[in-house]
Amino acid sequence: MTGDGTRAVRAGLPEPEAHEPALPGPVFAAHYHLPGDAVGPYTYGRDANPTWTRLEEAIGALESPDESAHTIAFASGMAAISAVLFSQLRSGDAVVLPSDGYQLLPAARTRLESYGIEVRTAPTAHDAQLDALDGARLLWIETPSNPGLDVCDIRRLAEAAHHRGALVAVDNTLATPLGQRPLDLGADFSVASGTKALTGHGDVLLGYASTRDAALADSVRLWRKTVGAIPGPMESWLAHRSLATLALRVRQQSAGALALATALTDRPEVTGLRHPGLPSDPSHQLATRQMRPGRFGSVVSFVLPDKPFAERFLAALTLVDEATSFGGVRSSAERRGRWGGDAVPEGFIRFSVGVEEPEDLVADVLRALDVATRA
Repeated sequence: MTGDGTRAVRAGLPEPEAHEPALPGPVFAAHYHLPGDAVGPYTYGRDANPTWTRLEEAIGALESPDESAHTIAFASGMAAISAVLFSQLRSGDAVVLPSDGYQLLPAARTRLESYGIEVRTAPTAHDAQLDALDGARLLWIETPSNPGLDVCDIRRLAEAAHHRGALVAVDNTLATPLGQRPLDLGADFSVASGTKALTGHGDVLLGYASTRDAALADSVRLWRKTVGAIPGPMESWLAHRSLATLALRVRQQSAGALALATALTDRPEVTGLRHPGLPSDPSHQLATRQMRPGRFGSVVSFVLPDKPFAERFLAALTLVDEATSFGGVRSSAERRGRWGGDAVPEGFIRFSVGVEEPEDLVADVLRALDVATRA
């Protein structure tokens, strides 16, 4: 299988068996028949589950199609992030995090520091994390960053980190494995929230970490077992089912996001417009080298004049849900500053483009801007 669409449809499926479904249903089991010695692939429900196995094989095939990889599924994206951080770091270690990353990273920082781990931060843009690498045990990269959509050079940062003896983990949530392959670019881990674009229907909480190193995989898997951050079999099955349309969704959403960003370039109410696929975006050249052609993600961010204007705009939209997630089949948007955890202006909008027809979505957004302006 060489095409992403073909791989997404077939990944992780068992060999065809007469009168059996192509994707077997979820296995609900706390324990398994286990006579004799406690050995075998399935012994207890916290350790492994056949439904997880199929999903993990499928994600591994997408993250690393040309080399064998190990994937560990989790109950959420934060469970996967925490597993990588806390399985690899010890008291006295140093870790480099993005200062403009996911909203819960500051909470993770507080917990890391309480365990005697030094936390350094630097912005994603301009590969600024390079200056904080000396003596670090782990570099955490988020590219494109959420919600600012800055991009950093994974290969450059990974080479520099490895030269200094540090491991590298990349949050690949926004790009998805069809838009960017961190393991091919030198990262030790590719980590993501499967809640977002990977599953795409807004009905699953899930996370995963992929690595080509068996020992690293074992350490993350042991962390999952120890803290019990396991995915449910139903969620795992829903996620695997949803992978079949990933390539279709990524293509449509990327095209729609670029169409929306292009349409917003001439709007006087809009400032700070960001989307890696936009030729005028500061990260465009790097994103073009690092990400897959035409797959720059579903998210567009921009700033409206103030909080009241932004809220009028959101209220006027008819094809867009006001919600805090991104990557779903239905477009969503929010005034990100309402959470208070991101260093963004009050009028900052994070907009996630769904699979609606781009011209319909663009028309709705431009109409909503007109309504907000007239009020």
